[in-house]
Formats: sequence, structure tokens, C-alpha cells
Amino acid sequence: MSPFRTSAGNRTEDPALSVRTFHATGAISFSTKGEYGVRMLVQLARRWDGGATVPVSLADVAADEDLPRAYLEQLIIPLRDAGIVLSARGARGGYALARPPVEITMAEALRALEGPLAPMICASEDPAHADACIRLGACSVNGLWIQVRDAIGGVLDTVTLADLVPRPVPHLVELDVRPRDAVPV
Repeated sequence: MSPFRTSAGNRTEDPALSVRTFHATGAISFSTKGEYGVRMLVQLARRWDGGATVPVSLADVAADEDLPRAYLEQLIIPLRDAGIVLSARGARGGYALARPPVEITMAEALRALEGPLAPMICASEDPAHADACIRLGACSVNGLWIQVRDAIGGVLDTVTLADLVPRPVPHLVELDVRPRDAVPV
């Protein structure tokens, strides 16, 4: 921890550093917006059948994923604005993917839900954050944060929604494991 000097000249520790907390298990994480939003998209992708998908209600998605419906109602808006989902009104209304799951990358989905990728504000993809750090021109670790951002973005660019949809497991053939000399019942 960084030592500080008080007006009396005594050394102290920065109290903000001693009580630092993180909102997840690691230093780089996505919020529940990203987690719940991706889970919602996977449910929509499960219902994709080549474009003639019947819209699904958020109540159904919430029940299938055990998620709060009110929160999904907030998350669907940026996904619709980004052109990832379509909405249909009426008695048979709901939401469906706007494109095939194979065309929707996790980078696109998470940027719509979370905003620009940024392990640190100085490495944000958003040009509006370019001058957020006063040390940007003299910082010796900014390049590291940019590499981390680009590595995460690179992985998210290669994973599509189709990759996350569980594939059906073929039914297992029941094997007859009786001894050969056993009498059939």
C-alpha cells in the first residue's frame, strides 16, 4: 500500500486501498447485464428455425432461465436498438433474433449490453473516454490494458450465438447387459 504523510508528518496507509472491493470474482468481469442478456439471447437462438421463428415472450424466457422478467425488459431495449432482436406486438407477440445465430457474435451482443470493452478507462474503445486519464501520454502500462482489451475482444469476435446453443444429445441406445445364458423374462 502507498504510504501517505499526515499534516503532522506521520505515515498512514491510504484507507481507500485497504477496503478496496470488487463486484465479481476477478478484476475484469461483465455485469449481470451481460450475463442475463446472453442467456436471454441463447433462449431466442434455441427457437431459431431458419427465419420463421415464432416470437417468444419475455415471461417464457424468464421462466426458462430463472431470471427476473422486469430486468429482461430493460435488457431487450439495447439489443433491439443494436439490430440483434426484433419485437412483435399483439397476442402472439414477443421477441426473436433479427439474424441467424451464427451471424451474431458475442462481441456485438456484449457491446450492445455493456458498452465498449474497457479493462481500464484509459483503454476504452469509446473515443469519448480518450482523455479520461491524465496520465495517458506518460503511462507505462496503458499498452498492457489495450492488449487485454484487444485479446478479450478477439475472443468475443470469434464466438457466435450459435456456438452457445446446446446441441441435442442423441438418444442413447439401451444396451442389453444380461448374461448370455439368462432366461428372457
